[in-house]
Amino acid sequence: MSSLKDEITKRRTFAIISHPDAGKTTLTEKLLLYGGAINLAGSVKGKRTARHAVSDWMEIEKQRGISVTSSVLQFKYDGYCINILDTPGHEDFSEDTYRTLMAADSAVMVIDGSKGVEKQTIKLFKVCVMRNIPIITFINKMDRDSKNPFDLLEDIENVLGINTYPVNWPIGSGKEFKGVFDRNTRKILSFTANNGQKEVEKEEFDLDDPILDEKLGQYLKQDLLDEIELLDGAGDEFDLDAVREGKLTPVFFGSALTNFGVEPFLEQFLKLTTSPLARETVDEEVNPMSDEFSAFVFKIQANMNKAHRDRIAFMRICSGKFEKNMEVFHVQGNKKLRLSQPQQIMAQEREIVDEAYAGDIIGVFDSGIFSIGDTICSPSHKVQFKGIPTFAPEHFARVRQKDTMKRKQFIKGTNQIAQEGAIQIFQELDAGMEEVIVGVVGVLQFDVLKYRLENEYNVDIIMENLPYEYIRWIVNEDVDPKTLDLASDTKRIQDLKGNYLLLFTSYWSIDWALDHNKGLELREFGTN
Repeated sequence: MSSLKDEITKRRTFAIISHPDAGKTTLTEKLLLYGGAINLAGSVKGKRTARHAVSDWMEIEKQRGISVTSSVLQFKYDGYCINILDTPGHEDFSEDTYRTLMAADSAVMVIDGSKGVEKQTIKLFKVCVMRNIPIITFINKMDRDSKNPFDLLEDIENVLGINTYPVNWPIGSGKEFKGVFDRNTRKILSFTANNGQKEVEKEEFDLDDPILDEKLGQYLKQDLLDEIELLDGAGDEFDLDAVREGKLTPVFFGSALTNFGVEPFLEQFLKLTTSPLARETVDEEVNPMSDEFSAFVFKIQANMNKAHRDRIAFMRICSGKFEKNMEVFHVQGNKKLRLSQPQQIMAQEREIVDEAYAGDIIGVFDSGIFSIGDTICSPSHKVQFKGIPTFAPEHFARVRQKDTMKRKQFIKGTNQIAQEGAIQIFQELDAGMEEVIVGVVGVLQFDVLKYRLENEYNVDIIMENLPYEYIRWIVNEDVDPKTLDLASDTKRIQDLKGNYLLLFTSYWSIDWALDHNKGLELREFGTN
């Protein structure tokens, strides 16, 4: 029986972030393959084949071939217990991704070798920097024509403002891709495509091996020798502390689709990252090795299994050990409870867990008592983790049900989807719930809302886009929004918790509100 400390030390919890279509879901599958969690990696090109990515479970994801909700996957490899948070890459799902990053201790950044750093990567990267999360970079798709590797490193350094250290170095790209040079072992790993099978033909050669002329050709071999000399002479020194502080990113080159470079990457990643980190609460810092159990809710997902109409709250365990049927304290609800049906999720596959440790992610059945950001802890040692910020929506629409007889389903559906954090819902002052104003970070979330209301709640809706672009929470608790002097294009609304907000069409209207209402304080973010 291993001790609490041993179990927690084995844990690695990381998020995979990338721009859409950089190969993030493919890389996730190959990591699972090495952990023995799946036997053959499914093709992620879901539009052309019946096999879909293991981590994509929602029907709309399978139809579009994109990930629109964050999946949580766990597997074991080489004595480690690994929790992967597979985040949505699509730019319209950034808020769910931001929250998921709050549950991670490190991040893998996947970059398309032919495109370099893309817009969505920048957004996600900034959240990692904000939390000083260590970032390991995997430059993918080297089996296709790629940018010059020096240009790719320069791109990361200039656009993201983080230093790079290439752990391996690619030899050619596209049809000329011959493998990588490992800077630690000073050996060349030869590339052989293998169609997603786990067993890769692993051929290693020394730099002075005479067979290299035949394997690489004189031209590529000379290029490699020149580039190694340049890297060794002019590149950044490797500094593990800088990596763990989020100031230096180790860079790996490979091809997730053909499975090349994935296992060496995984092995190095586990050595570069740490076991679960301490977490800040309102009053103190919680040590993961503490005997006292604590966790926070970072994601809520309804209807993961349509047959059961269920709702799962995902919790990141921050300290101690969780045991099935243990009594815990729900801080926001101010009451003791037992977490029912604790599960670990492999996309739609679920397994009831008897125990879990700091660093693990568990899903528990939620009857509607949990909200994102809630703290759960041992009744004997009460703590409260800091709230997770809610990001200001940028697109708004008025939504109502077509059939007035479906009012109950409409209210339930919009409320549940809002509690998951996929949308934010507001009401005009003194208005009923027959229609709501929906705010989203990206417009594709409107499509998901419509799809889910139709398919999961059997409600058809009418959606009318609104011209507002900016939202502000009113900080002053003693202000009656009806008495405010506002521009004619400003709308007064409230959220589900009764907080008052204002919707604006322009910055000019925001300035007008502040100029004409002395002492009025507005805030750009809410908190869960």
